[in-house]
Amino acid sequence: MSQNQSPEAVPFFDVNRGNHLHRQELLDALAKVIDSGRFLHGPEVTQLEAWTAHQAAAPHAIGCASGSDALLLALMALEIGPGDEVIVPSFTFFATASCVERVGAKIVFADIDPTTYNICPQSVADCITPRTKAIIPVHLFGRCAPMSELREIADHHQIPIIEDAAQAIGAVHAGKPAGAWGEICCFSFYPTKNLGGMGDGGMIVCHDKALADRLRLYAAHGMQPRYYHHVVGINSRLDTFQAAVLLVKAAETGRYAEARRANAWRYRQALATTFASVGVVLPEEDPQGTHVWNQFGIRVPEGRRDALRAYLAERAIGTEIYYPIPLHLQQCFRHLGYSEGMLPHTEAACREILHLPIYPELRLDEHHRVCEGLKSFFQSQSLRRAA
Repeated sequence: MSQNQSPEAVPFFDVNRGNHLHRQELLDALAKVIDSGRFLHGPEVTQLEAWTAHQAAAPHAIGCASGSDALLLALMALEIGPGDEVIVPSFTFFATASCVERVGAKIVFADIDPTTYNICPQSVADCITPRTKAIIPVHLFGRCAPMSELREIADHHQIPIIEDAAQAIGAVHAGKPAGAWGEICCFSFYPTKNLGGMGDGGMIVCHDKALADRLRLYAAHGMQPRYYHHVVGINSRLDTFQAAVLLVKAAETGRYAEARRANAWRYRQALATTFASVGVVLPEEDPQGTHVWNQFGIRVPEGRRDALRAYLAERAIGTEIYYPIPLHLQQCFRHLGYSEGMLPHTEAACREILHLPIYPELRLDEHHRVCEGLKSFFQSQSLRRAA
């Protein structure tokens, strides 16, 4: 590279790299669906449902149009609505809370554990009232929430758990996979997920046949048989094209997870000493399970996060912030009465977290550039303070 040549960008995520590795397999799978003409309810959907159920150690799986729909359908099938309360974390993607609003129930936000970023069991316990009808823990960034403690709380109060495992397919906690802990578990196949499709797609797993039947009913306009409607459902189907794509990639989920874990390990090895000296916190492994590293978020305190992100962007190194604004402070949820300072760990995480590239196809030279960019920033900060 010449002195004036800009460095090649290190993308935060590159969906094409993974797809190109399996391009012909993916084209063949799509061609098979085209030739069959079974664009909805094709055999690939049934196969993917069976595969997901096995991954989650659950007997039933129901395909749907997105992870957001999966959460909405879970609440509908549990008949949660006006007058009910549902406890969710504020440090999560919007869909975890918006599904509660859409069924007319009240969102109750809980704080997080500042180390794992997952919902805090004590905060959940403090939020429970006689109106609490569900708890939605999120297995954030690929690490399972503290499900043993949450399950104990939920069982004591006889409250169902809906696992939001959109970012955590394949994650394990205390010997049980994501999906094996709650009455219902919701997965997303959005392209950036550990198992990502070529568009939207979702899956719901559960352990009770009657509940599975209700989920299928609600996902099909409440219709059974055709033109006979028992409830007011929605139209939410996982199309056969997406299922076919996902089946090709499903065979690689073990490799994807190992590559993500390897990238996380390299970051920790390369940055532990530098970060310890400047107060930056690296994310931890789950000592009780398997972290699948959908994201790798570092904590940058003292107001330096945004300066670091700008510094890396100048060097063509991609980063992202999940999440810059907590849900309890979003404009659309102001009617709930939350204000700044009410969920301090959540708010601190939103101010300080920065996510680095960790996708399976990240090259070693790119990983090295990210680490060198981080070290260079903090060295320059130290020199500036010394001057």
